[in-house]
Amino acid sequence: MTTTAIPTGEKRATAPTTRRRTKRERQGAAWVFLSPWVLGASVLTLLPMAVSLYLSFTDYNLFDPPHWVGLRNYTQMFTEDPRYWRSVTTTLMYVVIAVPLQLALALVVALALKSMKRGKAFYRSAFYAPSLLGASMSIALVWRAVFNDGGTVDNLFGTGGWVNRPGWALLAVALLTVWQFGAPMVIFLAGLQQIPAELYEAAAVDGAGTWRQFLSVTVPMLSPVLFFNLVLQTIQAFQVFTPAFAVSAGKGGPADSTLVYTMYLYDRGFVASHMGYASAMAWVLLLVIGVVTAVLFRTSRSWVFYASEGER
Repeated sequence: MTTTAIPTGEKRATAPTTRRRTKRERQGAAWVFLSPWVLGASVLTLLPMAVSLYLSFTDYNLFDPPHWVGLRNYTQMFTEDPRYWRSVTTTLMYVVIAVPLQLALALVVALALKSMKRGKAFYRSAFYAPSLLGASMSIALVWRAVFNDGGTVDNLFGTGGWVNRPGWALLAVALLTVWQFGAPMVIFLAGLQQIPAELYEAAAVDGAGTWRQFLSVTVPMLSPVLFFNLVLQTIQAFQVFTPAFAVSAGKGGPADSTLVYTMYLYDRGFVASHMGYASAMAWVLLLVIGVVTAVLFRTSRSWVFYASEGER
């Protein structure tokens, strides 16, 4: 029996070819598994965004073909529409009220749950439940009834119907968002459980009390989680719609006090059939959220502490 020896040079030549073939096979398998996401992102996100960008430069009423008008929608928005600026002011006020209150309440409840010995799972689920229910229209309608004339708040405190008073209606909408503190609470609780107990013991040995331990240990170690929640809740607050729509019965009243940005966008696009104008508003909102997020990331360098890096 004779054997034919394969030259060494031929073996070396086939090895890179085999590696390239294996790499291509792995890439092909990856694209097969990614294809549903790529298709969905392209058809349901990227394509609608491109169409929306085009419509923002047109006069389009949902029935007639779009008519190119250039920057007219944007100039009208910034210079000729006082309700647009009222919606901007209302949204900014809502963000300033709702986000800090929600994060503060979530952190307080997370600290309380961390120190509990029994029933932690039950209370964690109970406090998280409003985050699942609060975004629904039914809960928003119940909230309107609670803060309406003759509602629960009126009967308990005699303050009248908040939803019918321009100075209080936006606060009622913000409180509905604050009530949905379950999601940031769970994230805070997870972050608190990752803080080493040795840090608190060392602070106690140095004579630090509870408040000093909170400021010197909890806040710095929890700052990445706080930053994460701040970014998420700020983005969501700029896009608030359902609570304001339900509380104001879809009108943004009284006196446009609950006319948040997305509600005015909905009014321009689907009530007045000015879809080109609404598309321009949507792109301005996207840019504003991007700028606010970039500012938060930029300023985080001065107050977010990462223990693995040992720097601020």
